Amino acid sequence: MGELEDSVMTRVWKWNRPVTVREVLEDLQQERSIAYTTVMTVLDNLHQKGWVRREAEGRAYRYEAVSTRAAYAAALMNEAWSQSDNPAAALVAFFGMMSEEQREALSDAMRIVQGPNVQAPNPPNPDAAEGEAER
Repeated sequence: MGELEDSVMTRVWKWNRPVTVREVLEDLQQERSIAYTTVMTVLDNLHQKGWVRREAEGRAYRYEAVSTRAAYAAALMNEAWSQSDNPAAALVAFFGMMSEEQREALSDAMRIVQGPNVQAPNPPNPDAAEGEAER
């Protein structure tokens, strides 16, 4: 998704309701000079790409997001990961770039995916392993 498409989609996701070209245009014009036809073309392109659905309202359309911003981010991550020739190394590098807050969010997400009855395995205790070795 290009920068202008992202700016348009950010508004569609934020407003979380069907929007008109005019509404998006007026909001975008607070940040930049942009033509009605440009916004109309961007929303048409997003419709053709499957990011928004549209419904006719008189001579115009109302556009609504097909999925959430979170789903879009997940698709980007999945696409990047699937292009790696070493997915495990890519994940290790990705996790290494994460902030503490992002790692906590990842842990929360894993608990949701795994379900409430699944516990993460306990890490091995090096002291216990030494005791075993001495016996």
